[in-house]
Amino acid sequence: MDRTAKVQRATSETEIDVEFSIDGTGVQDLQTTIPFLDHMLSQLSRHGLFDLKVKARGDTHIDFHHTVEDVGITLGQAFNKALGDKRGIRRFARASVPLNEALAECTIDISGRAYFVFNVDLPKSKVGDFDVELVAEFFQAFAANSGITLHFNSPYWTNLHHIIEALFKAFARALDEASSLDARTGAVPSTKGKL
Repeated sequence: MDRTAKVQRATSETEIDVEFSIDGTGVQDLQTTIPFLDHMLSQLSRHGLFDLKVKARGDTHIDFHHTVEDVGITLGQAFNKALGDKRGIRRFARASVPLNEALAECTIDISGRAYFVFNVDLPKSKVGDFDVELVAEFFQAFAANSGITLHFNSPYWTNLHHIIEALFKAFARALDEASSLDARTGAVPSTKGKL
């Protein structure tokens, strides 16, 4: 089974090209023109063992919002496409990842029902020139376009870079587990027979 996808998105604000392989080894080629976003996508690829190629161009002279959101949209679409009919996936997963003083928790249901909860109180601030509020925008866009239910929590943290990186690592681990194949079944994991 080849669980890979290529998706392109072009608007008046951005041009995004994504290649996503669920059953990869963490190979990555990330060119979003936003270094902090590239750093976070690198965590997603490496810790989820997803092969990931992202090329993005956008109106970053205005701000990073359109590019970050559209990368989330396109990645979500590519992940959903790569899943195919979802036969044999584990569907549910939870990961808790520490990074020094920060602890991030991510819970996923590949349900076909997009829902997003972000119970992490991040300030309206910046890490370098990256607006921290775009972290939630990215994940919301991914959830809405992949059809997953995605919950984040953090009981504590003090360093902004640490908690954001821990969120991406937890997301990577949970997404990898939820999309992994269970050798015991080839069925769609739902009593409805469809996700």
